[in-house]
Amino acid sequence: QVQLVESGGGLVQAGGSLRLSCAASGRTFSTYVMGWFRQAPGKDREFVAAIRWSTAYTNYADSVKDRFTISRDNAGNTVYLQMNSLKPEDTAVYYCAARLGTSVVAGATRYDYWGQGTQVTVSS
Repeated sequence: QVQLVESGGGLVQAGGSLRLSCAASGRTFSTYVMGWFRQAPGKDREFVAAIRWSTAYTNYADSVKDRFTISRDNAGNTVYLQMNSLKPEDTAVYYCAARLGTSVVAGATRYDYWGQGTQVTVSS
C-alpha cells in the first residue's frame, strides 16, 4: 500500500520561502514518477512539478519555473519541493502524488496515489 505524507506547509510572507516534504512508503519508488500539484479554493487542481525517481529528470509548470525546485532523497524515500520567491497566487493546498512509470507527465489523472495535502498560504 503506497502512502504519501506531506509536511512543511504554513504561512509565509510574499518573497519568502518554504520547503515541502513528501514521505513515501509502501513501495520501492525507483520505477515511479513523483509529482507535486496544488489546488486553490474554487480552482482545479494544477500541476506544479514532477521528478522521475530513477534519473532525477524534472518537469515544471511555467508559473513556478526558476522559483521552485523538486528533488528526491533516495535514502529517505522523500521528495521535496523547495519554494522560493513565493507570491500570494501560490496560496493553495499542495499535494504529493505518485505514478508507476517513467513519463514525467503533468496530468493529474495520470497519477495513481495521492497524499492528504498541506496548506501553503502566502500573505501580501
